[in-house]
Amino acid sequence: MSARIRKDDTVIVIAGKDKGRSGRVLKVLVKEERVVVEGVNMAKRHTKPDVANPQGGVIAKEASLHVSNVALRDPQTGKPTRVGFKVNDKGRKVRVAKGSGVEIDV
Repeated sequence: MSARIRKDDTVIVIAGKDKGRSGRVLKVLVKEERVVVEGVNMAKRHTKPDVANPQGGVIAKEASLHVSNVALRDPQTGKPTRVGFKVNDKGRKVRVAKGSGVEIDV
């Protein structure tokens, strides 16, 4: 199975409170159909003191977004684009930006 959005892709949020913001995908949760994007959809978590954080307190961290609320950033134009698939001249299946027709997987 080929995923339309993968880890380390640059995506743009197209719906929700962070609409218009962009960032790098940190994690893809396949079964839940969600993605975690760097610096987007920040949630505050109250934590007890531990070895990593001896002070404890309120920590901001990224919460997941539904995959339908993000779109891949077109490498040529920088705008949100849909993703398609095609077989390139080397016989390899690659992702293609629908807006500009540019291959995403190099």
